[in-house]
Amino acid sequence: MTFHIRCAAALIGLAIAPALAVEDGKFADFGGVKIHYIDRGQGEPIVLLHGGTSNLESWITAGVVADLQKDFRVIAFDARGSGRSDKPRDPKAYGRQQALDVPRLLDALKLDRAHIVGFSLGSSTVAQLLTLNPERFLTATQAAGAGRSPAAANDSRIEVEASEIEKGCISRSRLYRQAPPNAKPTEDDYAKAEARCRADKNFDQYSVAASLRGYRDQAVTLAQMAAVKVPTLGIVGTLDHTLKEMQDLSKARPDMKFVLLEGVSHTGTTGIQGQPALVKEIRAFIGGQRTN
Repeated sequence: MTFHIRCAAALIGLAIAPALAVEDGKFADFGGVKIHYIDRGQGEPIVLLHGGTSNLESWITAGVVADLQKDFRVIAFDARGSGRSDKPRDPKAYGRQQALDVPRLLDALKLDRAHIVGFSLGSSTVAQLLTLNPERFLTATQAAGAGRSPAAANDSRIEVEASEIEKGCISRSRLYRQAPPNAKPTEDDYAKAEARCRADKNFDQYSVAASLRGYRDQAVTLAQMAAVKVPTLGIVGTLDHTLKEMQDLSKARPDMKFVLLEGVSHTGTTGIQGQPALVKEIRAFIGGQRTN
């Protein structure tokens, strides 16, 4: 199956059209690093964390923000190193610091607690936060990311992918690894993805590479995750490369609600972030917690 440019863009987390104008975007300064965020709707707050090499607009283009803001106060932000947020190039500025931007933003908005939803890298950030600041979260949703184990945090592929992004704006090995099994990218797809990446003025390949190298500071153990008491939804597709780790997490946390989406992948046209079932399950989970 051959990807067209829409799929190639989705693979690296870039918008499928020219960047949307986030007219209501605001900025918060955390230790000299400015974080760009949106704050829409009313009700219980939900914080959305995007995937790696992506930005908050991935939640907008997927329709997630528009759906949830009907009933919730939706807060989404560009993780440091992405979108319109500041872009340090030192790996030490990422990892745990990237996770701690969430409670910092909650403090800035004078919010004691919130629901939190993360996809991919965002889900790894959620996992770390559930071990660092569990008292700040009403519920958690981990979509396609169980948390970065010590082994995964030190995986040699991280340096390979970071170096590829530094040199070519995209990581071919990362795109191939995250693509659905029956839809691996072609040479033409790689070329289009690179062109798209280089045309994005908000994408700094050196900062993104530093973010990947910061993964070493995101490690959580399965024992730590098993001890989490925050009500958690785990959701993943049958075609997702994170399927096994999500299944392992569900075994370690039998209290976690685990949802498997048939035929859904990590990225591309069947990527989980754009599936209506994702928002449906989030709503059902939060609603169920309210009645418990």
